[in-house]
Parts: sequence; C-alpha cells; structure tokens
Amino acid sequence: MSYPARLQSIIDLFESLPDQAKRENLIAMADSAKKFEPQEGQTYTLEDVRKDEECTDTVGIYLTVQDQSQCNFHVSLGPQVQTLTRAMTSILCKGLDGLSPDEIMEIPADFVPKIVGADLVRQRSQTTYYVLSRMKGVCKVWLNRKRAAESESNSS
Repeated sequence: MSYPARLQSIIDLFESLPDQAKRENLIAMADSAKKFEPQEGQTYTLEDVRKDEECTDTVGIYLTVQDQSQCNFHVSLGPQVQTLTRAMTSILCKGLDGLSPDEIMEIPADFVPKIVGADLVRQRSQTTYYVLSRMKGVCKVWLNRKRAAESESNSS
C-alpha cells in the first residue's frame, strides 16, 4: 500500500528508527500537538467534540474543507489524554493535511504499527487508532452532507 506523501515520509522516518528513538520522537510529536489546536475565531466546516468510552478525556476534531476537496484538521485534547494519542494527533494532522475526504476514508490503519511499534500497539490498541477513526468519522459526515446537498440540487 502506498500512503499519501506526507504520511509516507512520517512512516519512513519512524520505520528507520530503533525503538528508543521511536519513543523519543513520539514524545516530541505529542509535545507538538498544541500546534494543531483549534484557533479562536476560526470557522470550521465540521466540529465533533466529545468524550468516548475508549478515551480518557474529551477530544474535539475540527475539520476545514477547502475547495470541496482539501482537508485540514485541528484537534483539541483534554488534559487527561494520553501521550500516544497526542502523538498520533500531530502525526495525523501533518500526514493527512491537504487530502480529500475520500482519500482519507481510503487510508487503511495498517500504518500505525509502523510508526509506534508493535509493542505499543499491543499495549494501547484502542488509543493508537482512536484519532484516525474520529477523523474518518467527520470526513464521512461531510461526504454524506455533500452527497445529500448534491442530490437535493439535482432534483430541483
């Protein structure tokens, strides 16, 4: 499977690292999650803010779709959200930036162990896939709304 270029470059970086360096880079990515917080005064195409059972705190996914095809994500994370979830937030915001909702929906989650390592995936399986599933969820909602609007305008 080939991944979008930005995501592939992150995968390549992490695959080249020994386990200790992977952990250190994941911590650095977690620390950079603040860069992807929603901006005050910014209008988003879709906002999905909630606390799910599988997460320790509230997570907000903010989607902006430009020109009907380019996604940009911002994510708010509550103070109890785990380091690995914070790291995946940064990785996904960077790696999925500029893709279309359809492209995001097509990305399989099999890249996650390549980034975080098989041991962490086993220990924290829900956490490692959580942000990706939430991002795909808002893309699906956007696509459904777009199709409904197109159907409505075609029937008029």
